[in-house]
Amino acid sequence: MSGVLEPGLTLAHPHLTALVCGTNYRKLDRAAETGERMTSGAAGLLRRPEEPRATYLELFFDLVFVFVLARLSQELLEDLSWSSAFQTLVLLLALCAIWANTARFTDRLDPQQPLIQLLVIATMFSTLLMAAAAPEAFGEQGLVFAGLYVATQVGRNAGGVLLLRGHKGQRVFARQLFWFGVSAVPWIAGALTHDTARAVLWALAVAVEYGSVSLGLPTPRLGRAFARTSEFAVYGVHAAERFRQFFIIALGELILVSGLTFSRGRFQPDRIAAVVIAFATTALLWRIYIHRAGGLLAEAIAAAPNPLRAVIPALYAHLLMVAGIVVIAVGDELVIEHPLGHTPPAWIIVILGGPALFLAGRGMFEYEVFGRVSRSRPIGVLALAATSPAAFFLPPLLVATGPALVLAGIAASDAARARGRSPEPPSPPG
Repeated sequence: MSGVLEPGLTLAHPHLTALVCGTNYRKLDRAAETGERMTSGAAGLLRRPEEPRATYLELFFDLVFVFVLARLSQELLEDLSWSSAFQTLVLLLALCAIWANTARFTDRLDPQQPLIQLLVIATMFSTLLMAAAAPEAFGEQGLVFAGLYVATQVGRNAGGVLLLRGHKGQRVFARQLFWFGVSAVPWIAGALTHDTARAVLWALAVAVEYGSVSLGLPTPRLGRAFARTSEFAVYGVHAAERFRQFFIIALGELILVSGLTFSRGRFQPDRIAAVVIAFATTALLWRIYIHRAGGLLAEAIAAAPNPLRAVIPALYAHLLMVAGIVVIAVGDELVIEHPLGHTPPAWIIVILGGPALFLAGRGMFEYEVFGRVSRSRPIGVLALAATSPAAFFLPPLLVATGPALVLAGIAASDAARARGRSPEPPSPPG
């Protein structure tokens, strides 16, 4: 079957394997499962091979991330400083790990089972509380955020180990449980400290989780994950679908922020112009994302000589694009609230930097699908940088018009290049 990880290759990180999530364990495990004696109904909890696509439960779970991203953008808006940006990044990576690990959970276990639904909905509610605490996570709510995070990640993976006892698939959750247990130490220790110490410890916790890929997930009594091919196979259709859904959720946050900000004031011409620019920017982000590469990721994963070389960079590309969207949301709110007047330097960085982050991530994504990057992507980033000196003398509304025009030019370039040509097949780098 296309998209199955080749022998000797694994996804060596709990979050990465989660985002890959459309794993085709079924073919790899079928022979072993035939003679494997299951206990406590574990076989009935496994996801059926004929249902590889995302379920309504997964779509429902994704909805909480509209609120998650909106709260993170609000936290950054309240303090446009480098320290605040760093804190927001740490929280973004942590909350994305929640999404990733839950995606892994529902890929392995059947989302139609009531017990699995209960665990996912409990995770959803916990994520809601973490997002509510996020603005004060580096203040008075630090222990609340860290406690919820550790309880959610450890609890869900412990549940996976218990539910699959007697089945070798429990090793996936055992590895993740071990590494979340390790990262729990700096999470809780950071919550008991303040200011810089908390930021350093929580950054260490995130680094432990994401950095475990370099160690091959070594786990007591299980060894290195690199030697366990059947645990971390890749199935492109589900992976691509979940990536697209997460990106659309991020765009939903832009719509929410723009609409709420605009509704707080009068329908004045300058504010109307600002919300038009914000909405046009959102539509252009969607158009640029979905053009060719956004619709061919599943085929690219299947065509890649090494599926990991398509999936793992695609993960980081999406994280970069989503980070850009969080920054764009901050810029949209600033421009809609204050379309005229002086534009402070921090505002310029936000208004121009968000689209630049998106284009950088989109270029990385395109490379993983086609093995090349369209010139319009780096040209767009350079154009945004070139407009920054003039932005000091322009009102926020005109500053925001610049990125919208750059994105429109890229979308037009994509359409012109595709006109009259047969669709380009994916050609991921070897």
